[in-house]
Amino acid sequence: MMIFRLIGESFRFAWDALRQNKLRTALSLLGITIGIFIIIAVFTGVDTMKNKIQSSVDKLGSNTLFVQKWPWIFSDNFPWWKYVNRPEPSLRDYNALKDRMDMAVGVCYEVSTSNRTIKYRSNSVDGASLNAASQEYDKTWDLEFGDGRYFTESEGRAGSPVCILGAEIADGLFDGEEPVGKQIKVMGRRVTVVGVFKREGEDMMGMSQDKNVLIPLNLAKSMFDVNNERYNPQVTVRGKENISLEEVESELKGQMRSIRRLRPGQEDDFSLNKTTMLSNQLDIMFGVVKVAGWIIGGFSILVGGFGIANIMFVSVKERTNIIGIQKSLGAKNYFILLQFIFEAVALCIMGGLFGLGLVYIGTLLITYLADVEVILYLSNITLGIGVSVIIGLIAGFWPAYAASRLDPVEAIRS
Repeated sequence: MMIFRLIGESFRFAWDALRQNKLRTALSLLGITIGIFIIIAVFTGVDTMKNKIQSSVDKLGSNTLFVQKWPWIFSDNFPWWKYVNRPEPSLRDYNALKDRMDMAVGVCYEVSTSNRTIKYRSNSVDGASLNAASQEYDKTWDLEFGDGRYFTESEGRAGSPVCILGAEIADGLFDGEEPVGKQIKVMGRRVTVVGVFKREGEDMMGMSQDKNVLIPLNLAKSMFDVNNERYNPQVTVRGKENISLEEVESELKGQMRSIRRLRPGQEDDFSLNKTTMLSNQLDIMFGVVKVAGWIIGGFSILVGGFGIANIMFVSVKERTNIIGIQKSLGAKNYFILLQFIFEAVALCIMGGLFGLGLVYIGTLLITYLADVEVILYLSNITLGIGVSVIIGLIAGFWPAYAASRLDPVEAIRS
């Protein structure tokens, strides 16, 4: 109990000293406030953007692989000449993989074309993406429907003229009417709407279904060449839940090499892309931004720390005789030490809280004015307060130690 009482008294002494020197306190806070503001603002922006992009990446599926011509990740010395002559994934590859893959829950062939105009009576929507996929599309992607259903087996097999619309396309065409059962025009063909995807909202990587139109692959075969490079063919493979991605990737690679008849030692003529590639690149990119934030904010905090240390030395000088009286009345060295360390820590925490307050106000302004949701995460609040405490301990220790070692008689005489 005595320890807690001494800590309480130390804190009251520190608070009185800060309250009696308001201007000096405010100037001391400025460097810490600016430093914490810069660091936490950068971290908040990075975390918000990273989480939004990561949520887009997660839509691809953590256990999903994409057989494509080009890799997703490019280096500085990217050998594009190696990839440009690669064959595109084909229907032959898809059919062979579908028969051979044991670790996959679904293998799907997909093609897409952008900037299409979709029509319904006098209404039309420009800039739509037309996607065509084999029947396993619902096994390789997580689909949510706002209305209607997915294609039946017979519709997919027969290439029936049916489609599923994104929510934004449905709104633009039907103006509140019930879309399911209506006929629309896609690339000159009349197709019946059987479903509408659930609205997903804006997506930072453009992977929302809101502006997409999905048709069965066998229908697309009668409309365009689904093996043509211009339609971005790919084979999507989703592994079973109880099997690791590495095992699925190993089987898929072996099967693709067998299908393409590649000799041992011969280089792959296909790319296996996965979400971890994007996640790793995001970590590297945003890690660099965070380091930059630490460097810029660190200079401000360093200046603020020196300012607080200087103010604490001045505070010790002003209260030297008071320290002498306290020690002559029996105050221990650690009581004097704690008194000044608490004062330095309190200064830094106040500066940190002001910095966090500015960041929070900034997030509100951006959220309401720019219509972009920015979140000040609890981890960043904890980081800001933690950095403030550490700077306070470092900046206040030497002045506090010097005060605790003063001779009481010499201190009273001063």
